[in-house]
Amino acid sequence: MNITAINDAQNLIAPYVKRTPLEYSTSLSRRTGLNIYVKYELFQKTGAFKARGAFNKLLNMSEAERAKGVVAVSGGNHAQAVAYASTALGVDAVILMAENTPRGYVEATRGYGATVELLPTIADAFRRVKDYEAEGRVFVHPFDDPQIMTGAGTVGLEILEDLPSTTDIVLSIGGGGLAGGVATAVKGMDPKIRLWGVETVGADAMSQALAAGKPLELPGITSIAKTLGAPYVSDTSLALVQEHLERVTVVTDDEAVGAMVFIAERLKVITEPAAACTLAAVEKLRNKFTPESRVVLIFCGGNTGVNDLCGYLKTHGSLLPKYNP
Repeated sequence: MNITAINDAQNLIAPYVKRTPLEYSTSLSRRTGLNIYVKYELFQKTGAFKARGAFNKLLNMSEAERAKGVVAVSGGNHAQAVAYASTALGVDAVILMAENTPRGYVEATRGYGATVELLPTIADAFRRVKDYEAEGRVFVHPFDDPQIMTGAGTVGLEILEDLPSTTDIVLSIGGGGLAGGVATAVKGMDPKIRLWGVETVGADAMSQALAAGKPLELPGITSIAKTLGAPYVSDTSLALVQEHLERVTVVTDDEAVGAMVFIAERLKVITEPAAACTLAAVEKLRNKFTPESRVVLIFCGGNTGVNDLCGYLKTHGSLLPKYNP
């Protein structure tokens, strides 16, 4: 994966994905005392950046491979992306998901045309993949695949095309595909730009891997940010984060939901906790930036159902900070 491959991916997937907006946010800038811009990737096809990688993967497959179908594992957004891309390209898709996946994600994935199989845990889902590969299906990994990461990297290209003066990019990390792809794109265009990763407590596979110096498998995902719930990161994504990111900041679910509520009330969009956590991280990192910094937050997804949102508020509502209008 390199900047040339990411440029090629941008051209390949252009007919199938949206070029999402990047806008300056007065509300977030006032709240943080910084110049904050938002990359609204939650307006992407299927509501998250994942469609970029899914289309790049499937479009690079041979006709014979597509004819055998694909299998994927996901906590939600990758599932919908693979289902959508598969239907658009006439490919049969089986998606393996954990039983505790929010119902909205499961129903949406089925709605996009895929067959869904539920397993007790996401780790069980990964183990089940081998059975489908034995049948001839191609595994579309949610992050540990160069074509998936290359597709995700097109987000970075768009950011710098729209805001060449970007100084910092803050993005969330699940398995590390978005971080690795965007970092490769951005550093390939301007090595001076800094990238900052974010995870939530209970979905912090990258932070634990950084501390250990190698990928570790989490015993379970306890964060409400299910779309960050990769049970492990890959050697490739770990190496890219070690090389290109300034640090990975871990925030609590409470902090992520607090940021999510503020974003909903001021920016009028409903993000996932996995996206809102970028704002929570910026507040922890505020002293790393200057008034001249131009900081881009990637709102990676917005597939939060009404029931999920009500549940977050019921669990975390009493802990939300009060903000002045």
